Amino acid sequence: MAEITATNVAKLREMTGVGMMECKKALVEAQGSIEAAVDLLRKSGAASAAKKATREAREGVIAQFIAPGGQSGVLVEVNCETDFVARNEAFRAFADEVAKKVAANPNVNLEADREAAVGKMGENIKITRNARLEVSGNGLVAAYIHLGAKVGVLVEVGAGKPETTGKEEFKQLVKDITLQIAAGFPQVVSRDNVSPAVIAKEREIAANSDRLKGKPAAAMEKILAGVLDKFFQTYCLVDQGFVKRNSEVSVKEHVAQISKQLGDEIVIRRFVRFQVGEAVAA
Repeated sequence: MAEITATNVAKLREMTGVGMMECKKALVEAQGSIEAAVDLLRKSGAASAAKKATREAREGVIAQFIAPGGQSGVLVEVNCETDFVARNEAFRAFADEVAKKVAANPNVNLEADREAAVGKMGENIKITRNARLEVSGNGLVAAYIHLGAKVGVLVEVGAGKPETTGKEEFKQLVKDITLQIAAGFPQVVSRDNVSPAVIAKEREIAANSDRLKGKPAAAMEKILAGVLDKFFQTYCLVDQGFVKRNSEVSVKEHVAQISKQLGDEIVIRRFVRFQVGEAVAA
């Protein structure tokens, strides 16, 4: 058995791009032979995955998993290099499996799964991010993946009474809200969630626009209030026009109508919206 030295480990790392511990383990198994260790790493897919890891992965899909009963759910983004692979059924199945495993164990180590997928797909693959929501009190967590799996939504909607969550009207409302988030691209649930810094920036931009130059102070404040109101109508989920009713009523008004119909208080608590590529560093 050849001696396993730090120099040999470093050389194997340079040849394969694999981590130090994996290289050392391969050298032990190969009885110190660098050539045999390379073959072992190639067979396991680790060397292939490491070499591809430097290649950009900006395509991909969003996948979701909702636990039975709708009390928790996860959203994941899995990236690859080309849209061709992103549309591959095997890649979609891998992303779905990632979501399922993350839902079962938020701390799960998926590196071996990722390396196997790299070997199978022939492209760099990254499990870029994930989000998890769990119901607090009464409510449901729901998800929606838009056509093409480029946009995904996860939302928690709460109710005052436990029996409300089993009613079809409530379930339909939750589903409609996921569609709203996907289409409307809101940033927060309500005006209460907008940071003062964001509001100050919008006021500054509006105040320095050409159409407000020279306006009297009293008129300026009234106009700025109107500008901010329009901003909230796009930035805040509950202020958006409800898409399923042609924006004739706001999301807030529609939720209030369903609340009255069910005799309960329904609240959109929080949401997550992922779009493929937005989290990939430029």
